Amino acid sequence: MAALVDLLSQSPVAGLAIVAGLLGLAAGWLIERTHFCTMGAISDAYLFGSWRRLRAWALAIATALVLVQLMAASGLVPLAEAFYLAPRLEPVGLFAGGLLFGIGMVLAGGCGSRNLVRLGAGSLKALVVVLVLGLAAFATVGGILVLPAEALRGLASWPLDQPTQSLGAFVARSGAVSAAAADLALGLVLGCGLFAFVFKDRAFRRNPADIALGLGLGTLVALGFLVTGRLFADPFEPVALASLSYVAPTSRALFWTMTGNGLWPGFGAALAIGTILGAAFSAALGGRFRVETFSSRDDMIRHVAGGLLMGFGGILALGCTVGQGMSGLSTLALGSFVAMSGIVAGAVLALRRLERGGWRAALGLGAAETGRA
Repeated sequence: MAALVDLLSQSPVAGLAIVAGLLGLAAGWLIERTHFCTMGAISDAYLFGSWRRLRAWALAIATALVLVQLMAASGLVPLAEAFYLAPRLEPVGLFAGGLLFGIGMVLAGGCGSRNLVRLGAGSLKALVVVLVLGLAAFATVGGILVLPAEALRGLASWPLDQPTQSLGAFVARSGAVSAAAADLALGLVLGCGLFAFVFKDRAFRRNPADIALGLGLGTLVALGFLVTGRLFADPFEPVALASLSYVAPTSRALFWTMTGNGLWPGFGAALAIGTILGAAFSAALGGRFRVETFSSRDDMIRHVAGGLLMGFGGILALGCTVGQGMSGLSTLALGSFVAMSGIVAGAVLALRRLERGGWRAALGLGAAETGRA
């Protein structure tokens, strides 16, 4: 333990990688142990009217929101430096990216974090998704998919005449209150509203696993901001303020694995690797480790298409169901709400397609088809 403490204090790069890996380890363990899946949560609510997993997701958002806003108000974390809060809004790119990501996660049987967890538990289907997602994300950042991504962003790109795009900054334009005070008030009100929604359900209150998941993931999001914004803040070796997210980090993890660029992976790459390992440990100890393969050619095509859409859409939307749906929303960035509305809309559209047998029927342009999945 003393050697670990010395390493953390003497080598910030190594320390950041180790702490990020531990955060990922905890996230992977929690998600695998509770079988949590944001795509599954939306599917349960839409297809079966079950809100149990959505309440767990809402609890994670509420926990992250309250903790992050309290840390920002106390000066522990320079939240205004988060890329989510950049004073420029690109609503078309954010919504379109979210829409594509939402469709992709239904095709791929889960979002980015869920597929990392499935990979850790032995799924070769998830391995294909993770590889395609990572490559597509990399191509969107600096490869052949840059041009379509920039074209979508350019359809609407509005610079904001205020320091950040937080909801509190918009409220502060009235001059009645400061942006920091407005953000704290909004964070507490929205967080308490979500807590009330979650715990008003008696069945949920009796489910300790879902409660632990929601509180745990929300706390991990807050710890991610604390780690990058406070514990490893160094003016000579600046670290980007970030927290849990799984699209760009998966791409960085693949790049680091292939090239060994640096002895230690960065925060995002270490987080993704840690998540796989945490899920693997949980699955192995629980006797749930199973090698899973594709059942058919069509099954593989759906997963590949899902990974491609999630990689491209996740970069365009600046995050996933965790990166925007928990970390982004906890900053109260307007763009995060836009991206998340796209993700939910995309998931519901893809679920309608499965339910009604085709894309035309899902869009309401034709009658539902029978005999097709």
